[in-house]
Amino acid sequence: MRAPRAPGGVTAAVVAFAIWGLFPLYLRPLQAVPALQVIAHRVVWSCLLLLTVLLVRGELSELRATLAQPSNLRRLAATATLISLNWLVYVWGVAHGRVLEASLGYFINPLVNVLLGIAVLSERLNRRQWVSVSLAAAAVPWIALTVAVSFAVYGLIRKIIHVEALPGLAAETLLLLPLAAGYLIWCEAQGSGAFGHSSLLVDGLLAGSGLVTAIPLLLFAYAARRIAYSAVGVLQYISPSLQLVCGIVFFHEPFAGARAAGFVLIWFALAIYALDGLWRARPRPAEVRREAI
Repeated sequence: MRAPRAPGGVTAAVVAFAIWGLFPLYLRPLQAVPALQVIAHRVVWSCLLLLTVLLVRGELSELRATLAQPSNLRRLAATATLISLNWLVYVWGVAHGRVLEASLGYFINPLVNVLLGIAVLSERLNRRQWVSVSLAAAAVPWIALTVAVSFAVYGLIRKIIHVEALPGLAAETLLLLPLAAGYLIWCEAQGSGAFGHSSLLVDGLLAGSGLVTAIPLLLFAYAARRIAYSAVGVLQYISPSLQLVCGIVFFHEPFAGARAAGFVLIWFALAIYALDGLWRARPRPAEVRREAI
């Protein structure tokens, strides 16, 4: 059954992907802060915000029910580790002038999902899919590969758990909270903590990291229930496209030679993948005849 189409759902998806796409602009003023501290702040402030939202909405019972199941707890511990790795590599990439490589990770995410289908679900690829995956593999730097694989495996496990987005992320950040808070306390004791010892802008951006984590996730969850999954698949490219623009236009990262050739290979691979999907989704003659009858 197809998800119902709703203009509000499309708007929510566009805004969510736009926030994720412009996230490098948010992170850039934090480049002097160690990436691990940025992630620790993101975990702490996100956890506080999400727990507050659940409290206001009267949904803390969902969080308790989620954490009460040992199987959920193990899987959420795995997804928490994966999403923190994804955040860490992405933040490090932005701070070190590697925004283009990070954006590439989200461009190739659909192809990584295809490989996961082979490895985990024993699916088989046709010739066109193998060509697209092979082209992508030939052009992927380690940052893009880490971002793509960590996010794809994260998504796969979250689908298995069947936990809603809000209590799921709240549980993940809650599991990470002792480590994140402990690390920030240790940094403060060592005199290397950034919060409260930098500019008001840096302090505000660190504290606001909870908002920029939760808002697009909530918008995405809202959109996913109201528009077709295929539409979400198309709209998701807003995010890496905006990241690409940020890297070239705002951060003046070089886009020529081998790097440009790598992107062209990826885009060509994605075109093959998309065309194959359209080809397999076309109405078969027998189906057309049945509809006519």
